[in-house]
Amino acid sequence: MTVIDLLNETLQSKWNYEKTMKVQDEMIPAMLDGKDIVAESPTGSGKTLAYVLPILNKVDGSKKQTQALIVAPSQELAMQIVEVIREWTAGSDITVQQLIGGANSARQIEKLKKKPTIVVGTPGRLNELARANKLKLKEIQIVVLDECDQLLSREYRVTVKSFIEGAAYGRQVVVVSATITEEIKLVASRLMFEPIHIAIKPEDMVQVGRVEHSFIKVDERDKTEMLRRLSNIEGLQGLAFVNNIDQVLMKETKLKYRDAKVVTLHSEMKKEERKKALDAFRKGEARILIATDIAARGLDIGGLTHVIHVDVPRTIEQYTHRSGRTGRAGADGEVLTLLSYKDEKDYKKLTREMKVKAVQKVWNKGSIVEGNSKTVTQKRGN
Repeated sequence: MTVIDLLNETLQSKWNYEKTMKVQDEMIPAMLDGKDIVAESPTGSGKTLAYVLPILNKVDGSKKQTQALIVAPSQELAMQIVEVIREWTAGSDITVQQLIGGANSARQIEKLKKKPTIVVGTPGRLNELARANKLKLKEIQIVVLDECDQLLSREYRVTVKSFIEGAAYGRQVVVVSATITEEIKLVASRLMFEPIHIAIKPEDMVQVGRVEHSFIKVDERDKTEMLRRLSNIEGLQGLAFVNNIDQVLMKETKLKYRDAKVVTLHSEMKKEERKKALDAFRKGEARILIATDIAARGLDIGGLTHVIHVDVPRTIEQYTHRSGRTGRAGADGEVLTLLSYKDEKDYKKLTREMKVKAVQKVWNKGSIVEGNSKTVTQKRGN
């Protein structure tokens, strides 16, 4: 018997995976029991289905009432969650509505009048609709915070807290993320009733691919050119992270001018523009997607071969979240850092603390090879 046997027959019949993931084994029974949960589990470990399936098992699509609220920090993640729910509710009377910024709010208000069973949204738009009393929080029985380390950070905390406190009496609260700090645990516990804590480690995951960590020494001014070169490598599909929107825009302008196979993703783009960029990347029309952390939160892109840190991550959490995008579902991957002289010290400290052995690489004859400028020069001379 597996945890899937605890779900209703409809959900059991739709389950077509070989086996369940550890986070699903622990979260599904706890959620079905109505427990509040704080779950920490690596990127790509099956968290979305771990909370979506129990929600679908608990809600009643025949009731004209919004019963569950899922909050996500980015539009992409919200849209992705909605896609998963639609796939699992096809042919049933359970309905789902996404409430995200960058989309027409008047249309969203019309959809809310029909009382969707589940709503999935970003904090800003949800707050706007809740304050206007278009989203009836008091009817909601289950609240899920996906990427809770972001949602309970100081930026969103007050807003997100209002969703939980405005929900029905006795509501169930579930928070999940790849990294949860002690501060976030403390904030979460104040909003929950005797929460149970679930912690899944990378080694607990089935089908973990081998991920290589590497770096190339590059002058700051040459990073854009290095991205152009990488975008010409056959078979590469890379998600490249930069620290701010200005850098994304600057790199986009320079690289598009040189016809590089890149697309970008940032918070100022309209919903249609984001979708177009992601579609081009998923189809392989672009080899590199350049994004900020917030824009790439929760993105699940199959077959991603590389995560590229154009800017060195500032924290272990940031490195972990970014790096977890590759090496998913048993596939191998590479986490490549473009390392400028000024960041060498920080990078060494970061990899040492994470117990990551990073391999130095160098650009040589149209590809990335292990070694440094000296070893490659020697090989050429032989």
